[in-house]
Amino acid sequence: MIKIAPSILSADFANLEREVHRISSADWVHVDVMDGAFVPNITIGVPVVKSLRRCTDMFLDVHLMIDKPVRYIEAFAQAGADLLSVHLEADHPTQIEAALQQMEQCGVKRGVALRPITKAEAILPYLEQLDLVLIMTVEPGFGGQPFLEGQLETISHVRTLIDRINPACRLEVDGGINPETAKRVVAAGADTLVAGSSVYGAPDVALAIEALRG
Repeated sequence: MIKIAPSILSADFANLEREVHRISSADWVHVDVMDGAFVPNITIGVPVVKSLRRCTDMFLDVHLMIDKPVRYIEAFAQAGADLLSVHLEADHPTQIEAALQQMEQCGVKRGVALRPITKAEAILPYLEQLDLVLIMTVEPGFGGQPFLEGQLETISHVRTLIDRINPACRLEVDGGINPETAKRVVAAGADTLVAGSSVYGAPDVALAIEALRG
């Protein structure tokens, strides 16, 4: 079943409670955390995740675009994240492993994320323990970027690896997702779609979510 995870990066930050309620027909809430170091932009952190948890029962899918994410796993878990994704490019492999172990100890689902420059095979050391692999179809750091066509091959490759090693793992795609690109990434093997501007920028948010489901 395809899950839709609208990104609040495209929401009105002055009215986040209202903006989360607007996407109640979706499956997850995608929360983009950026630190101004791993990516050039700065967004939100632990206090906002904690506030979101108080105003919604929806699944909080928290994407950590931050350097050395192991430092903040416990804090985001305690704030109410249901799933945390860390970028494989953000630290040494031993520290990525440490972050995943800490997620398990904190009782949150475990994800890793790949920038467009990263090959599918990079997930192999971690795949057996993962609940989700997140493939970026734009360069992380800003919303509203165009979809990178070359990532369809990466999605397909990661789907093959997941099916072979850990079929329960979800395959999420984030970046330039709209009704047209959604069909293509699902055909390539994605089962979870992150969309920001195509949802929050639509005249009717509920219809936009349905359009992504295909």
